[in-house]
Amino acid sequence: MTAPVRVVVVGGGPGGMAAAVVAAENGCDVRLLDENLGPGGQIWRGYNAEAASSSPHGREFAKWVRRLEASGAAWEPETSVIDSPAPGILRVERAGRGWDVPWDRLVIATGARERFLPFPGWTLPGVMGVGGLQAMAKSGLPIAGKRVVVSGSGPLLLAVAAALKRKGAKIEGIFEQAPWSRLAPFAVSLVALPGKLVEGAQYRWQTRGVAYKSGWWVKRGLGQSRLEAVVVSDGKDQREILCDYLACAFHLVPNLELAQLLGCRIDAGFVAVNAVQETSVTGVYCVGEPTGIGGLDKALVEGEIAGLAAAGHLGKAAELLPLRQKLRRFAQHLDRAFASRPELRALAAAETIVCRCEDVTYGELAECASGRAARLHMRCGMGPCQGRICGPATEFLFGWSAASTRPPLFPARLGTLAVAPREADSNPREVASTP
Repeated sequence: MTAPVRVVVVGGGPGGMAAAVVAAENGCDVRLLDENLGPGGQIWRGYNAEAASSSPHGREFAKWVRRLEASGAAWEPETSVIDSPAPGILRVERAGRGWDVPWDRLVIATGARERFLPFPGWTLPGVMGVGGLQAMAKSGLPIAGKRVVVSGSGPLLLAVAAALKRKGAKIEGIFEQAPWSRLAPFAVSLVALPGKLVEGAQYRWQTRGVAYKSGWWVKRGLGQSRLEAVVVSDGKDQREILCDYLACAFHLVPNLELAQLLGCRIDAGFVAVNAVQETSVTGVYCVGEPTGIGGLDKALVEGEIAGLAAAGHLGKAAELLPLRQKLRRFAQHLDRAFASRPELRALAAAETIVCRCEDVTYGELAECASGRAARLHMRCGMGPCQGRICGPATEFLFGWSAASTRPPLFPARLGTLAVAPREADSNPREVASTP
């Protein structure tokens, strides 16, 4: 009897959940690996399937959780992928224990992270990412009654402002750096996706009474031991706003590290995939934000396509291609509308820290001829985050390309890294554990 195809999915957000569910429902032996405690990724962080119906996209979450539980896919939380020591093998670690996970098909659904651009005061306590403040509020940060300024770029600004307002925060303003001349065509493009148009209108209704300013951005944060106020500007005028928190991020950047480690081709900053989400590496698929920032619906349909393709059902996967194409066009409109404006390159002062891990300032980086020189002489990007924060910033500020990806992808025990790769041959669920 032929053994079922072993499919490993890395990333438990919507795209990863969809890929794992569909592959398992079609007879594959599936393992879904994620760093978090529960499935759902950032968008569904903290959701509970029984009580999710009252939350944005909560019914969708509950549906996929039920399917995941019924599919037979193995859910493996708090598990980090740190290396690929041999073809068809991932090395993972959980709670200080490492082992190797073999795969026949691999689906990368590693999502995206926020892009942070440095400005004076951005390292003050109280300054957080937009999604970061939302995640902390979901985890119990007392936000009721707190004054919050939301700034940066992307649809997440409005969604997070609405979520924080529901939790009792006082939103002092939403400042989108993209000008109305780019936002208006984007809004028109949403006519092709009326669900997203309605969703955006609902968020704006929930934040009614809060000023939404396009073409404005945070110029500096003010305070001594923590944030006390921010200065916002449209390039001509400026205002000082008292606040307790600043939620600030400039759209999203994809998490490409695993795809790069495996040798997948990157095109224009995203993982290149074919019609069935397969990358340039045979048997490796990629879905969601790493293939283009497009949100929940795009991630789900790409996950379904990849799951079907991994299970060998190419005909069924082809039926989803028209919907995916429509959602890809949305992603392209999104990318154009919320591109960072050139004025943001002038925000940082010479003493403004850019690499927070190694305390490297903008002035020090400005003296470097290249990103390689900055790494060699200033250790920019060499700290614990491995350039995940400062890398997108220096790419925007100086045009430096990201450094090559090397293992470990995340901090790991030496014992995990040192063991020779091997695959258990008695049971596909068994893995080689390290001492």
